Amino acid sequence: MPFIRAIIILAAFACSSASRGEEPPNVVFIAIDDLNDWVGCLGGHPQAQTPNIDALAARGVNFNNAHCQAPICNCSRVSMLLGKLPSTTGMYFLSPNFRNVDGTKHEVTLPQYFRNHGYYTSTCGKIFHGPADAASFDHVEPNRGWRRDNQKISYKLPKSNPLWDWGQVDVPDEEQRDFKTAEWASTELLKLTEKKQPFFLAVGFHLPHVPIYASKKWFDLYPQETLQLPATLATDLEDLSEYSQLLTLNPTGPRHSWMQENNQWKHAVQSYLAANSFVDSLVGKILESLNNTSAANNTIVVLWSDHGFHLGEKLRWAKRTLWEETTRVPLIIAGPGIHPSNCSRPVGLIDVFPTLIELCDLPAKSDLEGQSLQPLLQNPSRKWNRPALTTFGPNNHTLRTDHFRYIRYSDGSEELYDHQTDPNEWKNLATDPAHAALISELKKQLPPSNSAPLPGSKGSDSPLYGEADGVLLQDIMKK
Repeated sequence: MPFIRAIIILAAFACSSASRGEEPPNVVFIAIDDLNDWVGCLGGHPQAQTPNIDALAARGVNFNNAHCQAPICNCSRVSMLLGKLPSTTGMYFLSPNFRNVDGTKHEVTLPQYFRNHGYYTSTCGKIFHGPADAASFDHVEPNRGWRRDNQKISYKLPKSNPLWDWGQVDVPDEEQRDFKTAEWASTELLKLTEKKQPFFLAVGFHLPHVPIYASKKWFDLYPQETLQLPATLATDLEDLSEYSQLLTLNPTGPRHSWMQENNQWKHAVQSYLAANSFVDSLVGKILESLNNTSAANNTIVVLWSDHGFHLGEKLRWAKRTLWEETTRVPLIIAGPGIHPSNCSRPVGLIDVFPTLIELCDLPAKSDLEGQSLQPLLQNPSRKWNRPALTTFGPNNHTLRTDHFRYIRYSDGSEELYDHQTDPNEWKNLATDPAHAALISELKKQLPPSNSAPLPGSKGSDSPLYGEADGVLLQDIMKK
């Protein structure tokens, strides 16, 4: 069977290459977990130091209004890698694994599609939520290196989630998991260029996902005495429904009041920025290795994050909201024939699958729900009428346009924010009659139906009524 598969792949590769008359481009696919817009090229934090990501953005298209399809790891990654919306698949939460349920177990993933069309696919780190999908890759490199100890540094509340922590560690960079992932990827690139096949290399970094750790070198970039905190408003949530306030409480993370009372807000911000700079250096390591290969001029680089992350904005921490700081993500595409530019049109991670298919001249896949970004890669200012859609749980959706963010929850409550005058999303305009016509039009662009959650979805992942460590969300508000 392996021999027959190899013959099929080589035949497909030869056919597609002949039709183009040139070598197909390779793909380097870089995922960063929980990275929000705190990178230099997006301006989310004025002190962020990410020179390597910024350099990549400067030579490609920097989509500065890009958004995830779900503000939580598993369903965001499944949506992107299958090219289908959560409302279509029923994948809303951290479980189940998409290969374990009837609705999605036979789906073809993005790297699998490339593998089926003549590409050699290789991976290390976090691309899928959990173990790498065996059907998607010819080679899966195991994770190695230090990630965390049992002893926490900062967030030591009883029964708190074991992953939730932040701070400076004495573990050398070279011994940490993300460094070893980048080190492997740098070596793998040299090997892949010697093959007779085009390659798809997927590299996934775990930071700045909690625990948010980094060494002194990176903390020194952000001294606390001069560190700027995100802007907040004490009355921010008063014009929101009770449903909205409950939905947006992350059941695993700290309350903003706890962070303030325990003098941890600035420390956590410092940790997050330090981790971002560490990961940025690893991105630079991979790109430098690529530039030293013969494939440098024929490789598309895609850098993305699965969702954003609150660090006090809107008085919230982590993800699991439908607001800007959770939905907005870095998305950069660079490579042959792509001219440097910034694109402010609203796009989604779901658009990456059809985009890469078109850029690499592979056969179209008719069941994808995103749309190719190729027109924006050619002209970033062209007309683009499709808003970016993000979903958290059945019938909880937000649409991001050039100008507005509209949110509609399953209980019928709504929010509307004007990003030209209110980039912090502090004033909910949904009840203003002046915007009734706009809301009516935006409402038409929400998914007309929502699939039920897939069997095996954890009760603790319910966006409102679930439990976390046996405590109802209504009680968590009191922490």
